[in-house]
Amino acid sequence: MDRQSDGRTAGPNDAALAPIATKVARGERLSREDALALFESSDLLTIGRLADRANRARNGDRVYFAANQHINPTNVCVLRNTCVFCSFARMPQEDGAYTRTLEDVFAEADAARDNATREFHIVGGLHPKLRLEYYLEMFRGLKERHPGVHIKALTAVEVAHLARIERMTVPDVLVAMREAGVTSLPGGGAEVFSPAARATIADKKLSGEEWLAVHREAHRLGIPSNCTMLYGQVETLADRVDHLLALRALQDETGGFLTYIPLAYHPDHNELGAALGRAGTATTGVDDLKNIAIGRLVLDNIPHVKTHWPMVTPFISQVALTFGCDDLEGTVVFERVYHEAGAGTPMWLSYDEIIALIRGAGKVPAERDSLYQTVRTFEDYVRGASQAAVRPQGPAGPTFHIEHRRSPTRRSALPVLDGVE
Repeated sequence: MDRQSDGRTAGPNDAALAPIATKVARGERLSREDALALFESSDLLTIGRLADRANRARNGDRVYFAANQHINPTNVCVLRNTCVFCSFARMPQEDGAYTRTLEDVFAEADAARDNATREFHIVGGLHPKLRLEYYLEMFRGLKERHPGVHIKALTAVEVAHLARIERMTVPDVLVAMREAGVTSLPGGGAEVFSPAARATIADKKLSGEEWLAVHREAHRLGIPSNCTMLYGQVETLADRVDHLLALRALQDETGGFLTYIPLAYHPDHNELGAALGRAGTATTGVDDLKNIAIGRLVLDNIPHVKTHWPMVTPFISQVALTFGCDDLEGTVVFERVYHEAGAGTPMWLSYDEIIALIRGAGKVPAERDSLYQTVRTFEDYVRGASQAAVRPQGPAGPTFHIEHRRSPTRRSALPVLDGVE
């Protein structure tokens, strides 16, 4: 526990948190009732202190980040009309739809030749005609061109979609992806596991149990993955707790999750936000910090908790580093999914900005790869030394040909880069 200036132990303002604080001090696992009490409490600073204590016990003052590049091969998705919270997806003939050739993808990835990129983060829509071989050729081509870069690719939803259209088993698809060069799976597509919430926001998507089953198979095959929860849409506090407990149970079984990332729902430019009358209003900073902290406290068996700065702003992410978080995401280089939903954050951050955020929170920066192996520390780092190395290529860089039609009803926040929107 923290100490007041007179040396006495500072207890929680919310008496309901006192037994939870005792459990955290003893390193005991929190119950469902404990997790619900944390979500219901308004004592944010105590929740943050408890989560910071739990994180320090596991990770010390180290905060990780990755030099990563997001690649979205297509936004065409067969679930376009049923995932009402999504602002990224398009139907094949809808304005704004795009599908990239492999040459397009390789051209964008070639920015990694001059940058310090160590991870390609690849996710997209459920295209009705793109087959497994398209993705396998993409992975093989990326590994051939960038052998030192890890590939974190395809959500559980995309894996299950490919298994269905190829009439293959999920394990067979995962094995093919692994052999083509995939290192790990991202955690997207989980949303929230509550059947009632999913019936409202994504009634045709994988169920929570099906999402967990894909990750169980990946872990069984030696493919680690991340896990997520989408909060701030229609879920209840109990839904959040049950989602976290389901993740914790699978981690007890497999040990395959690397990190947990709470994802804030953005209500702009999607049907759910319009129906709820919430356009222009995002989650609060209190809720963002609480989801980070409670994730750290409940998920005692998942090594890392990540804040996704493109969603909650770099400022909130910096504060989150003292609320149980030990991962600041990364350079990103053109995040598209959440900027289509109106995220007003930058499209990328430089080394200087990331290191300044981490040091400003009193933490120690460490660059990692996809598997959380430390690849660089910054004791002698000089500001500006890597600025050019992580800057996305501008008009002098490669040109990309992309089939992309702008929707008159959806604002695009994507910068134009030599024909890339």
